[in-house]
Amino acid sequence: MAIIFRLDRVMADRKISLGELARRIDLTDSNLSILKTGKARALRVNTLDALCRELGCQPGDLLEYRPDEDGAG
Repeated sequence: MAIIFRLDRVMADRKISLGELARRIDLTDSNLSILKTGKARALRVNTLDALCRELGCQPGDLLEYRPDEDGAG
């Protein structure tokens, strides 16, 4: 996939745990873990909004575009 999730990096920089962030944005630990590990296939805009609000960041801090080497994405 050409979109890379950088949530793990931002959380580490902010020194916030998965459980604490999940509680603050009203998401289950397991769903937030899917985002954190980069295994998500989709991200709701309201979830992105909540993440940016709680982490004090911009969407570009959480997401990175890296073209696939095979040119498919």
